[in-house]
Amino acid sequence: MTEIHVNPGRTGFAGDDRVVPFQVEGLDVRGRAVTLGPLTDAILSRHAYPPPVARLLSEAIALTVLLGTSLKFQGKLIVQTQSDGPVNFLVADFTAPDGVRGYARFDEQALAAAQAAGKTEPHELLGKGILAFTIDQGEDSQRYQGIVALDGETLEEAAAAYFRQSEQIPTRVKLASAELFDRDPEGKPRHRWRAGGMVVQFLPQAPERMRQRDLHGGDGDTSEEFEEDDTWAEAQMLTSTVGPEELTDPDLGVERLLYRLFHERGVRVYDAQPVHDRCSCSRDKLHGVLSGFSAEEITSTIEDGEIRVECEFCSTVYKFDPSEFLRPN
Repeated sequence: MTEIHVNPGRTGFAGDDRVVPFQVEGLDVRGRAVTLGPLTDAILSRHAYPPPVARLLSEAIALTVLLGTSLKFQGKLIVQTQSDGPVNFLVADFTAPDGVRGYARFDEQALAAAQAAGKTEPHELLGKGILAFTIDQGEDSQRYQGIVALDGETLEEAAAAYFRQSEQIPTRVKLASAELFDRDPEGKPRHRWRAGGMVVQFLPQAPERMRQRDLHGGDGDTSEEFEEDDTWAEAQMLTSTVGPEELTDPDLGVERLLYRLFHERGVRVYDAQPVHDRCSCSRDKLHGVLSGFSAEEITSTIEDGEIRVECEFCSTVYKFDPSEFLRPN
């Protein structure tokens, strides 16, 4: 691991689609930050989602990338929402060491009505439901799933609540997306999607400093005299100043942003980890799924003499001959 003391005058830092771990010893915090460019644009452009849907999915992708690159094992992290809002399903998954994909479902009529009414804030589009985090280490391991309620929260707020409930780690999450209109090197109009995010966690040596006010309905400290650790309060205050435009600015860079925030406390960044738009679908996997279908189910999927399967994530179309799955009489 290469350690870098951030200097705002340096060039050649991580750039897009590379997650940057960092540490601020003066505040007892560790975190990860990322700006996503080509990866986000490729995933969103593939489906031509309406802008409100694209913004939500890009934030879900940024969150998944930040959390997935922190895993210390080979496997998959799946982040998904299921809710009753116009955007009723989001899913993004990270497959170690660096593969990312994402997909969204939405109700076109409900989305149009929400846009007409000006109700396009993230919590209005998501509605009520759940945000689930699933860790899958493979066939020989049991899946772990953590769930937190979506009840008028943004993805940022729900993710922070998850860490608070499941891991008892004070956490602040920042997510952002942006739609850029500019010109390419040849002067032609260009449209691009970008996303960014940051996760900051308070990890002091003394566990008692991590004490937090209990969530509503809990049995912990709800006293009005409760005082949050001053250092963590400062870290949260600094993190709260980060604007969406800073997390998505193609000319700013993660290291410069971290220096802006934490230079007075001393920030260190470590080797960046690249991430890539990479789907895990394959012909062999789909063949295995179809092989488990009954003859009646196979017959019902035949169109124009073939079985056609399109991956919801990457839009790749796989075609199969029904005879591969139907036994002769």
